Amino acid sequence: MYTRENADTFIAERKYLMKEEYRLAFHLMGEFGWMNDPNGFIYFNGEYHMFYQHYPYQPVWGPMHWGHAVSRDLITWRYLPVALAPDQAYDSDGCFSGSAIERDGKLYLMYTGHLITGPDKDHDYRQNQNIAVSEDGIHFEKLASNPVIGPDQMPAGLSQKDFRDPKLFERDGAYYAVLGSNDGQGNGLILLYRSDDLVNWSFAGEIARSDGQLGDNWECPDLFELGGRDVLVMSPQRMPSQGDDYQNLHSTTYMIGRLVVGQGSFTYDRYEPVDYGFDFYAPQTTVDLKGRRIIMGWMETWESEIPTQLGHYWAGAMTMPREVILQGESLAFKPLEEMKAYRRNGYEASGIPLSGVRDMEVRGDCYELEVVFEAGQAVEFGLKLRVSGDEETVLSYRQDDGLFRFNRDQSGIGLGGERRTKVLLKDGLLALNIFVDKSSVEVFIQGGEKVMTGRIYPGTDSLGIQAYAEGACSMVSFKKWDMK
Repeated sequence: MYTRENADTFIAERKYLMKEEYRLAFHLMGEFGWMNDPNGFIYFNGEYHMFYQHYPYQPVWGPMHWGHAVSRDLITWRYLPVALAPDQAYDSDGCFSGSAIERDGKLYLMYTGHLITGPDKDHDYRQNQNIAVSEDGIHFEKLASNPVIGPDQMPAGLSQKDFRDPKLFERDGAYYAVLGSNDGQGNGLILLYRSDDLVNWSFAGEIARSDGQLGDNWECPDLFELGGRDVLVMSPQRMPSQGDDYQNLHSTTYMIGRLVVGQGSFTYDRYEPVDYGFDFYAPQTTVDLKGRRIIMGWMETWESEIPTQLGHYWAGAMTMPREVILQGESLAFKPLEEMKAYRRNGYEASGIPLSGVRDMEVRGDCYELEVVFEAGQAVEFGLKLRVSGDEETVLSYRQDDGLFRFNRDQSGIGLGGERRTKVLLKDGLLALNIFVDKSSVEVFIQGGEKVMTGRIYPGTDSLGIQAYAEGACSMVSFKKWDMK
């Protein structure tokens, strides 16, 4: 039987087995075993709490527990005991994703209980919603009245299986939860539920549904206010690609619109990717004491092998925390100011002419770059990171098609591939803020107008940094800091 105590004991006894080669320096990972979706992201009792989908016993997906870590700055994390284990009749095959909210000084978790109902675990299952409560934010007790929302509270005609990932929020003196589901006909959708006490819930409406191009099931919804607007973030499964966008098997998108809770409706005009790279899924947001809306996602991709699953005893990580900013009719995503406190050994150069390949004479596997290119007459220009021999991770821009590219075909032992996104130069300039952390790269383009994220697994000697251009251009500025 799975219990929290058994999970904690297993982790403590086996942590010594873990290989450090690709462990990240300034990202949250699982303490041991498997990690996926961020859960219960909240500021509570003076610290940020992040729970996460966790299978502690192997670095593969298994019956889900909730791992738990806390931080004062969202960069350095401290592990706490496992918060939830699949130990009840209503969640015996997994405590799936959910969220957290504070009420009367207590921390409430709402999560999905997963039950396998037949021989085919991928198709024979049902799901329900449950509450666990804590006085101290560490030790949680599940309600005797669980489940608090069952499949019988779903509208007729919808999937009776996929009903998961509640995200809690307050509005107009009431509690609400958005949940992901589908219509059983290949269209994902979001359901809204209402409560006065977090225990007794009623259906409040279907607030959004796929237009046929947005995947067959919607997961991990998050709905919040920003700058007087309502924002819905969610992760559509098996969404078909649209040009260069949504090239991953499962994607993450956002809509800016208006939620009318009394009508159970959310209206929006368009949807956009949250991240344009390889590895970003199931993000969750919270608000901090400064009023910032902060987002973190799972920095992996489903249904693909992760190199650390083979002999490293861990798999999965979260992205850097990013501040969400409303810019006109779009969202921008920016690194937190707190990241600057981790800068060490600053290096700066400016006015560098580029034609061909130039070694930047600095190296590393854990660093931040701020680089501004002036495109000039160059057909293509960019950076090569984690370079040694044939290994390199290439970030480039071409003026003829206006596409920024993230190419990891020669990035090491992990998956290859290229992701592309349209980027407009500003007065002929391209500004990049890049974070490299052992086995990850996150690129903030043009002040966070777009972000691209990807995992890479180069050799330990691949430390070089190069700039290059086909034709003539220049680097207005190049700044590097080690991150410690």
